[in-house]
Formats: sequence, structure tokens, C-alpha cells
Amino acid sequence: MHEFSAQVGPAAFRIGSQWRSPVDQLAALYADYPKPEIPDFSVRLEAVSMLRRFIRPSVMIEGDYMLPDAAPLPLAQALLAAEMGMNLQMALGWRRHLLLHASAVEKDGKALIMTGASGSGKSTLSALLGQSGWRFMGDEFVLLDLESGAAVPFPRLISLKNEAIAAMEAQADAARFGPLMEGTPKGNIRHLMPPVDAIARMAEPAKPALLLFPRYGHNWAVRDVAPGETFMRMTQASTNYVALGEAGFTAMTRFIKTTPARAIDYQSGAEAVSLAEGLWEQLA
Repeated sequence: MHEFSAQVGPAAFRIGSQWRSPVDQLAALYADYPKPEIPDFSVRLEAVSMLRRFIRPSVMIEGDYMLPDAAPLPLAQALLAAEMGMNLQMALGWRRHLLLHASAVEKDGKALIMTGASGSGKSTLSALLGQSGWRFMGDEFVLLDLESGAAVPFPRLISLKNEAIAAMEAQADAARFGPLMEGTPKGNIRHLMPPVDAIARMAEPAKPALLLFPRYGHNWAVRDVAPGETFMRMTQASTNYVALGEAGFTAMTRFIKTTPARAIDYQSGAEAVSLAEGLWEQLA
């Protein structure tokens, strides 16, 4: 089995694959990441059957934590399978921080955190801000320290979907992009390597200062979000809130009490960046 390993923020991953091509893709896209000695999680990309390893290759995601009913993916989407496997390990197995399904960027030691349903634009917005003077901290998970409440970076590859691909291709160096995967369960997907600065500084936490709930495809709007609504939405956005028990409740309530929340609607990436930076300036 071919192997690859990488350290992303505080978490270390080892990926094994029965095919060489996914490991080569991962090695190229994660070239700037440290290589851990001992992994926290293992992911395996295995054939559905011996026959399907060679004929119409079909990839199953295996690992320390699995979803037994998960559908296999074609070999052309094995990079997506590896990323999904890494995310699954974090979602089901991470207990050192309160885990939020969110993206984040940093400026002046303070973090802007964005969360919403798939397609809301949080990944694209964090990537665009990461090209505009902000430090990219992550687009899939935000890790909140259980003691200090600080946001800990998790700058994995940025997963761009559908229209967001062209938007970022116009902004970022072509060498930072992975292969285009068409017809995945989430449409077209292409991964973008975070800026080198984001990887070099992924041990530097930041204090949460603003929480945004972006929503793409609607007319420009901004509204305050009350603490009760924020609590409900953020507990739904956390994969380990219940498992952490009292520590999770304490970390979540501290985050909500100390971090103002706003919902924003927008029609384009440029409009979203303008809204986010305008709200950020109001905090100063």
C-alpha cells in the first residue's frame, strides 16, 4: 500500500492507498506541510473488490473512523476521497478542541469566523480574504481551545465547488490548484493550496472577534444574530459538542458571549469581501 503523511494544524494524518496516483496528488498539494512521526489518524483508500481495483476502479474510504454506508467514489475522485476521509476522522474522533464546521481568517491577532450550510460561500470567502491581506486559518474546521477559547488554525486544502472554482482561478496562482474533479456528489470540485504563510504560521492561534453567517445568491443584506439563535446554529455546526460534555458547553457559551455575530447575504465574492471587511472595521 502506498503511503503519505502530513501535519495539518494540531492533527497528524497518514493516508494509505492501493493506488499510487492519489498519493502523488497529495504529496504535491501538501508539499509545504510538515511530515509527522506519529499520526493521530489513519485513512485508507481501498478497492471495493479485487476486480474493481483494476476494472472501473472504485474507491472505498476506510480508516480509524468510518461511515459503513458511505458510497464509493471512482478512482478519478480519489483525492476527494482522501480529503473526505481526513475530515471524517476529525469530525468523529477529535476531542482536544471544540470543533466547528466553519472557515476562518486572521488579522492583527483576531479571527473572523464564518459558518453556514454547504454552498453558503464560507470557503470561497475565506479563500478570497486570504488573498487580500488576511491570514487564512482554515475552510473546513475551526478548532476552539477548551481553556483559552482561542481559534487554532487548521489550514487544510481549500475545497472549491462549482462557480467558486472560476472565481479563485482569477485570483490565485495556477500552480496552487489541484486537478479538476467533475461530476462528484457535490458537483465540480477543485482543491486550492493555502498560502505558504498560512502553513508556516499554523501553530499561531487567534482570538475570535467576529462570527459571520454568509449566504450566497441573495440580495445584499446584514442583520444582527441574537445569542439564542447563534447558540442553536453553532451547536448544530459542531461535530463534537455533545461528546465533550461540560467542557464543550463551557467553550461554546464563552465563544457566543464574547463574539458578536452577523448574518450577511450577497451576490458575488467581491460583495462578500466588502461586507466582511466593512463589519470588521466597525469592531475597531
